[in-house]
Amino acid sequence: MSTTINKEEIQKFSNLAEEWWDVNGKFKPLHMFNPVRIEYIIENIKKHFKISQNEPSFLEGLNILDIGCGGGLISEPMARLGANVTGIDASKKNINIAQIHSKRSGLKINYITASPENLSNKEKFDIILNLEIVEHVDNVNLYIKSCSQLLKKKWINVYCYIKQIFYFLREGNYWSRVYIKMVTNRYA
Repeated sequence: MSTTINKEEIQKFSNLAEEWWDVNGKFKPLHMFNPVRIEYIIENIKKHFKISQNEPSFLEGLNILDIGCGGGLISEPMARLGANVTGIDASKKNINIAQIHSKRSGLKINYITASPENLSNKEKFDIILNLEIVEHVDNVNLYIKSCSQLLKKKWINVYCYIKQIFYFLREGNYWSRVYIKMVTNRYA
């Protein structure tokens, strides 16, 4: 079976798992960038789903999949805003750190050791967050195809890496070949 898992990348991030929540550690750039990307994601969610209220749990009823969730740096804020969050990561160590931290924070997040192509839970999601992950996977085309199969008909799919943010909306079953080419060319 084809896979998107790059074992070397998984090992690299597994070795750093203890540092996910250290704001001055190896993930300091993500901690610094997090407020900006969360604001960007939230504004686009509000726009797409026509959400106007700013109540503490305004994402209630939306199902979010955070792929490559690491220690849960994005999963937790989305859960605090009321979303039903599933975080997946191919590193068991990352998932363990995320589970421990979310439990300490009193958050209910479904963390699973998986990649999108082997996610046994075939639930459909309103939003998929692919933040700083695409550059770490093997077989980008399989990755994108697997993500698209996990989405509801009217959804938001956010791809982000430190240098640039891609934001894609899809209505119905249309999937752009230009998009796939753009992502694969970016890493060629």
